[in-house]
Order: sequence, then C-alpha cells, then structure tokens
Amino acid sequence: MLTSKERFQRILRHQPVDRIGLFEVFWQETARKWAAQGRFEKPEMISHHFGLDVRRTGGEITPMPWKLLDLVANLEVGEQVVEETDQVKLIRDGNGALLRWRKDGSGAPEHVEFVVGDRRTWRQHIRPYLLDADSYVRRIDFDRYRALRTQCAHRDIFLCAGVVGAFDLMSPLCGHERLLMAMVDDVGWVREMCEVYATATVELLEVLFQREGLPDGLWVWDDLGFKHRPFMSPAMYRELIFPAHKRVFDFAHARGLPVVLHCDGMVESLIPHLIEAGIDCLQPLEVKAGMDLTRIKKTYGERLALVGGIDVRELITNDLDRVRKALERNVPQAMAGGGYVLQVDHSVPHQVEYETYKYFVAKGLEIGTYR
Repeated sequence: MLTSKERFQRILRHQPVDRIGLFEVFWQETARKWAAQGRFEKPEMISHHFGLDVRRTGGEITPMPWKLLDLVANLEVGEQVVEETDQVKLIRDGNGALLRWRKDGSGAPEHVEFVVGDRRTWRQHIRPYLLDADSYVRRIDFDRYRALRTQCAHRDIFLCAGVVGAFDLMSPLCGHERLLMAMVDDVGWVREMCEVYATATVELLEVLFQREGLPDGLWVWDDLGFKHRPFMSPAMYRELIFPAHKRVFDFAHARGLPVVLHCDGMVESLIPHLIEAGIDCLQPLEVKAGMDLTRIKKTYGERLALVGGIDVRELITNDLDRVRKALERNVPQAMAGGGYVLQVDHSVPHQVEYETYKYFVAKGLEIGTYR
C-alpha cells in the first residue's frame, strides 16, 4: 500500500496507484460543527481524521489564518477595525483596502473602498513596499511552514507550499471592476503589477526554501473565473497573467516541484494556456460554474491531473443514494488512466452531515480503487 505522499506524487505523474487520491476543503462552520458533535477533538484535526493525502500551508479549513507569504504592502498597518457590529466587521488592511467581513458565516469579504485605483496610486502606496528586500523575512511565516513540513514528513503526507497568484493579489488591491477595466485601458499598469507580484513571490520562496528546505509541491490560488466564463479572454490571459504564472511555475519546476492551481469558476477555455504556463494539476473544477469533470478529463486528462469536480450540492441533500449516483457517474471516468483526486467542487458547507461526508469518502475511494 502506498503512503499518501507516494500516492499523490504518482497521481501527478499519471503513474499507477492503488486508489485515487483524497483531498478536501471544509468551511469553518463545518469543522466546528463536527468537532462539537464529538467526531474529532478539535476542528483543525479534520484533515488527519479523514486521512487526506495532501496538505497545504494554507490549511484545509476556510477561512482561517493562511498566509505563508504576506504580500500586503504596508506590514505596519496590520488590520485596522474601522467599524464593528454584531453582524459585520469593517477592516482597513495594509493595501489601504476597506473590506467588510460578515461574522455569521464563512466566505469572501465585501470590497467597499480602495486607495489604489490607477498606476499613480499603485506606485505611491504599494510598489515601493513590495520591492523592499529588507522586508522579505518579515513577510514569511517560517514557523507555520516548519511545523507543517515536520508533521507531513513524519506522516508521509504530500506537502504543498501555498502562494497566491497575480490576479488574486491584484483584485483585492483595487477591486475586480477596476482591475478588469485596467486590463483594457491601462495594460502597462497591470503588466507592471503582475511582474512585481511574481518577482516578490519568487524571491520570498527562495528565502524560505533556502532556510527551511523544499516542500513536495507548490499550490497556487488564483481565481480566474466566475459563473459560465472566465474573468478575461484567453488572449488577455496570455498577454497579462500568463507571464507572471509562468515565472512562478518555472521557479517551482526548476526545483522539482509540481504545481497545483486552485482556480474557482468556469475556466475551461483557459486550460490549454494554463498547461502551457506550467500547471500539473487543476482544482477544484466547480460544477455550479459550468465545469464538467468528465468532459475536462476526456480533453485534458493525459496532460493534467485533476482534483475535485463532484457537485457539493448532491452532498447538501444528505441523500446517500444521490451521493452514490454522483460518484458512480464521475469517478470511473475521472480515474481512467490515473491522475485523479477525489474532492467536492469547492468546499464542504455545514449543511452536509458528518455521516454523509463519511459515506462520500468511503464510497468514493471504494469506486476509485484500481483492480
């Protein structure tokens, strides 16, 4: 029987394995609910409880403290609470962005206001901080990385160092609307931001790896799509985001590290270009946005490992027959020829009961065992 590390390594290379891999992300409320039911001692034990084959420095519970590299501009600012009620908290971060977080549930914050809105404000408020090499050591969470690397080595689990891609670093800086407009009317500014973020990411990883040693892979978060379409055309991706991706991915490959790209939304038209940029694996294949696991497997399965793609809405019903049918419909095709890791198509919400998810894992791995 393979170890988790061996299994995930072989899946990424499309080599024979004993069974498909297992990975998952859980909303914070879900982990807390199941821990309160006595399923495991505390929420952060959830990954070990289910025996996931891979870990990320950002963790498998969302939202939680996750930054391995802190690329907010001004580290001195931290997160300043501007206003707080029983329902929400309004926070100003080190990029000058004003973000509204809800207290009654997980999810992304509402973008309220931005200091950065053009090339001038970017160069005034952000760029000088990111290019300050004297700040690099303070931007790296060495302790988190060291602790998780030791834990994964002890348990033979595949460890990914997690970083954020250029698009997901720019969008909370100036907002999606302004960023997308700039990709049309100020291409030079967007290209400059991508270059600076890619440079900072590579140089920070270099410092981290020299001091603490290599992980087993690189996990990159960069949400390039929403419902039914990407945020940008393939041509615009190639012109602006592709060079930043390729620089980071090439850095990883030069050190023998495969690249897993987390990319929410409908991004199917970008996949050929993402493969060319250097991704080895795509996650989570969001069904409700229009991604289709079996179609993507048929088209790209020889060149790309896949994680996810099982519609979480089937699990939310807590109907085990529906869960079984979803697995039988997808897993045999996804596992053909290797290169598949079981996961839902985003994160497991609190509406999913523990027994439902336990069944999903057991039945999925049963179907996904190679014979």
